[in-house]
Amino acid sequence: MALLAEHNVTATPGRRVLEVYDADAYLGDETAMDAAEVQVVAGNGYHLYLCSLQPDMKVQMTIRIWDTPPAPPGDAEGQTDVSLESETGILVVGQLDRGPADEITLPRPGVYEGHAWWQHRQAAADYYNTTLDQLTDDSPEDQLTEAWNNCPVTERYVLDLAYTREPEPIADEDQ
Repeated sequence: MALLAEHNVTATPGRRVLEVYDADAYLGDETAMDAAEVQVVAGNGYHLYLCSLQPDMKVQMTIRIWDTPPAPPGDAEGQTDVSLESETGILVVGQLDRGPADEITLPRPGVYEGHAWWQHRQAAADYYNTTLDQLTDDSPEDQLTEAWNNCPVTERYVLDLAYTREPEPIADEDQ
């Protein structure tokens, strides 16, 4: 297992959702987003959705490209197999209602397969909910921002992927 590339992105899960998609894949997929609500990570081959349990605190997303992806670590809270096709070789990490967090250039365009795994998802949500429960009408205006910036755990999502094949050819609409 050789690590070929690693990209780290800090993002805020707008409406509790992060997205990873090819730079030319603009259309969302409601079915895949609904599946992410249940499975944490789901996609349609061109668009992945990662569902957090909180909408306001920053999370860490790591996308690693391997020659063969390693198994998720034993302390991962969960995992799922994923596949993502990128015709352009550029992935966008989106924050659903907040716009793109970053763009990542892959080693080459194509289909990448592997798995997604996550850590501290529930702990971040527990901290988030506890903080909101402690908020009063007399709380200072910046208390929430300070609390979100000082979360004791970092919610983390990792995509461990390997190139598997060329992208599907684009159908010529003129023929």
